[in-house]
Amino acid sequence: MNTGDLKKKREILFSKFPPGQVPEAADDLKHLEEVDVQPKFEKRSVGVGYELSQHTLRELDEHLIDKGYHLDNTLLTKLTRALIYYVEDTQLHNMGAPEKRLKRSSQEAYVKAWEHHPHGDHDDTPPEWREYK
Repeated sequence: MNTGDLKKKREILFSKFPPGQVPEAADDLKHLEEVDVQPKFEKRSVGVGYELSQHTLRELDEHLIDKGYHLDNTLLTKLTRALIYYVEDTQLHNMGAPEKRLKRSSQEAYVKAWEHHPHGDHDDTPPEWREYK
């Protein structure tokens, strides 16, 4: 795989409301290491450049959402975003990169809940009553 494939240039689009998110978001992203940031006020977006080995678009989007920014959620933008997430995840997987886990998996919570939840053939009837004839 060519290392040039790992340099990514993307655009993060913001919703119309609340207005004025682009300069604040661009300033916020500039504080992240190894991210080139270019505010594009006329497009209501921020251009970002990064190495895939350092960042992913999903990570940058989640960072902004966690900070309270509202990303564009039109159908075309959501589809484009999902495709980019998939392509970047696949590239990282093919490189053998360890999976980044920014947040603890919610799956762990389900496993714990399942362990404590009666399931299967569980029967609360006392054993002496089950054998009663």
